[in-house]
Amino acid sequence: MAQAPAPDTGISTMLASLRAEIEGREASLIREWATIAAWAEANVVEAAESPATTGDGFVDTGLPIAGDGAPLVSEFALMELIAVLGRSPAGGRAYVGKVLGCAWRLPNVWAAVMAGRLAPWRAVRIAKLVGPLSAEAAAFVDRNLFNASGVGWAQLERLITEAIVRFDPVRAEAERAAVADERYLDIDEPNAQGLAHISGLLDAADARDLHDAIVRRAALLGTLGSLGALGGEASLDVRRSQALGELARADLALDLDGAPARRATINVHITDTTLTGDNPVARWNDRPISTEQVREWLGTATTVVVRPVVDLADHIPVDSYEIPDRHRVSVELRDHTCRFPRCGRKAKTCDLDHAKPHRKGGPTCPCNLVPLCRRHHRAKTHSRWRYKVTKPGTYTWTSPHGFLWQVDHRGTHPLRT
Repeated sequence: MAQAPAPDTGISTMLASLRAEIEGREASLIREWATIAAWAEANVVEAAESPATTGDGFVDTGLPIAGDGAPLVSEFALMELIAVLGRSPAGGRAYVGKVLGCAWRLPNVWAAVMAGRLAPWRAVRIAKLVGPLSAEAAAFVDRNLFNASGVGWAQLERLITEAIVRFDPVRAEAERAAVADERYLDIDEPNAQGLAHISGLLDAADARDLHDAIVRRAALLGTLGSLGALGGEASLDVRRSQALGELARADLALDLDGAPARRATINVHITDTTLTGDNPVARWNDRPISTEQVREWLGTATTVVVRPVVDLADHIPVDSYEIPDRHRVSVELRDHTCRFPRCGRKAKTCDLDHAKPHRKGGPTCPCNLVPLCRRHHRAKTHSRWRYKVTKPGTYTWTSPHGFLWQVDHRGTHPLRT
């Protein structure tokens, strides 16, 4: 009988070290969860978002982030916790909500995590699946998770389905009827190569019709000898993407509501190299693209609007509190997103805050205007969150407990006090 080869002690040592690192990381995460739960206990707010509660001279609200039956936590305190955790506002709120969902609504799952029997990542997934359930349904699921670490996801989903039907049949039917309102279609901004991602959720019948139309038109494009970007025969995937654009242009050509078939808006940068043909870069909104891509787009456009580039050095204030469109465009091009730490909401959807209040002499001028989404605008206005403009486009934020962050074109950077 052949003897087993001797183990490679070097690899064994590395694997043992790796396992120790993983165990240490999970132990650290368990301590983090315990601290988050203790923090939440100290920041419970009795009233929900409406009406607001008042404390220490500022308006605060309670947010239901952990599910039915769980206490509410302070909105402004949550902002500080998320910033300290180094997470984005949306991602941090979801993360804290799942941790507290385990702590407050799934005591058996929580106990398994605290004892090291259940990996935190599995508990997060369980909390996410249980999140929409009523308190009674969540408790039913928690009671039936005898050994959460060994429960398969299919089994867990069946358990959750049973809990919904058993404890909340009216809600189950309402959710089934309302799921159609979750349909959407998003088209991202073009990337540097002039391509855009599309994502969506469609009615099944609509999706089948769209699929059939794309397949038929893609086959037609293949018969006609459609070419790819490099001049060779276009692949099926390329022809399918081209087919969707063809379908859109065919619909626009009908001019059912008097709208033009295609409108191209280009922010043009005129320099000496552009005029001589030595500069191959153009822009689609704030994104650099090649001039060849522009030529391709204009080949199928029927309406072209050319705008001069906005001068970001323009500091011509106006007397009124209302913000002119040219100021808004300038601020959007300078800052791009909400300037709260790690918030990624686009500036075009934000409020423009007067850094120095208008009533105190602050000018309505791009140098004094800062894009803040509605939630973080409220935090700056009604809580102890504060920021200073250290230079155009650079901001230093101070949280209610004195933590500091710098926000600029490079992102969010924690500062030491």
